Amino acid sequence: MNTTPRLAIIGMGKMGRIVAQLAAEREWPVVATIDAARNRDAAGITRETLADADVAIEFTEPRSAVANVLACVRAGVPVVVGTTGWYAEREQVEEQVLALGGAMFWSPNFAIGVNLFWHIAEHAAHLAARAPFDAHIVETHHAAKRDAPSGTAAHLGHVVSVALGHDVPITSIRTGSVPGTHELLLDAPYEQIRIEHVARDRRVFADGALLAARWLIGRRGVYTMRDLLDSNQPGHV
Repeated sequence: MNTTPRLAIIGMGKMGRIVAQLAAEREWPVVATIDAARNRDAAGITRETLADADVAIEFTEPRSAVANVLACVRAGVPVVVGTTGWYAEREQVEEQVLALGGAMFWSPNFAIGVNLFWHIAEHAAHLAARAPFDAHIVETHHAAKRDAPSGTAAHLGHVVSVALGHDVPITSIRTGSVPGTHELLLDAPYEQIRIEHVARDRRVFADGALLAARWLIGRRGVYTMRDLLDSNQPGHV
């Protein structure tokens, strides 16, 4: 898409502010910002408050995400969902998005590197299943992160468990201001493999969310980072 997207940001916490900053650096007009104070039960999200945005990016909290997503879809605005911790309701939300003819892009993590990390870890687990390796996942995030395990760790646990044929334990650590670290340990009696992804700055998540937002415009349906990466359009916006 050649035109500059008009962006709405839902949730003006740390991530929302970083998205706004990065959008400004790239000269994307932010036509609407909706914070929690004016958005109880998603009542603040309407066609009018979204101000003719081409796409919305949502970074709020698990208990608000579902209502926010559906409000965007009903308003006719495609939405990128950066919030995690609401996935128990994901199937029902996807059904409603499709029934309404809307567009949603969700991912446990918007960093391109994390999505590559998942593929690498899955392949390693398939190979490790042939040998006497035990597995464990450790994830570390800032003290304010509410969901544990993280969406990223939960997805990693799923793909590794399927590859190994058994459940893999996850240890969650909440401390300081760590943006996000995820580690897969494959341990055998005489050796150990560690596969790790370290986010150095929260801007990596905002960068991925903006990439997803541009990609989503003009589409209908439900998408993830795998769809974007498989479309041969990855890169920075």
